[in-house]
Amino acid sequence: MAALLAVAGLVSLGLWQVNRLAWKRDLIEKVESRVHAAPVPAPPSASGDDAYRRVIVTGRFLHGHATLVQASTARGAGFWVLTPLVTDCGFTLLVNRGFVPPEARARFSRPGGQVRVTGLMRLSEPGGGFLRSNDPAANRWYSRDVAAIARARQLRPPVANYFIDAERSGSPASLPVGGLTVLTFPNSHLSYALTWFALAAMAAGAYIFVMRQLWKERRS
Repeated sequence: MAALLAVAGLVSLGLWQVNRLAWKRDLIEKVESRVHAAPVPAPPSASGDDAYRRVIVTGRFLHGHATLVQASTARGAGFWVLTPLVTDCGFTLLVNRGFVPPEARARFSRPGGQVRVTGLMRLSEPGGGFLRSNDPAANRWYSRDVAAIARARQLRPPVANYFIDAERSGSPASLPVGGLTVLTFPNSHLSYALTWFALAAMAAGAYIFVMRQLWKERRS
């Protein structure tokens, strides 16, 4: 019974990794097709299947309500600049304008008037970062939690339930630096699945070996 439970558990883990492999491959294919597609108008809300869609929106920024969220990027540690955009369609949308280093957290560009933003739809990141919870009262943000930021900044509804990672625009030296969305996803699920299946085979083999030895001892 113990051997049966062990083998069943290991096989279940292997099958779970196979399902994760299919999900990850589907995600990679979707992202690859979406990031190179022509942008579509940004909707007032999003579902889980809308992640990484390329969208375009026009409106005006509320720079006085911008939020700095701690970030770790290829350019080092710093902050994402999340700024509300009052869209021409009547809803407010958080735009991740890009990355600024710590020494430039107060001196980045703030374009006025009508702007047009192109970027990728990203789903909200509720709660906080790894081992660190957002602290709105102290204005410490570790994840891009749309609902919490909207409440803390008292944004007038309706507010979209997602944010946009803006594409890079302006001169190479301008801040914030957009277009830093990570579009590579680790995919080790096949090796994990093979490992679990191998362990299941080893457990089954060990059981067979023990049973044969017991059978031989009983015959002798």
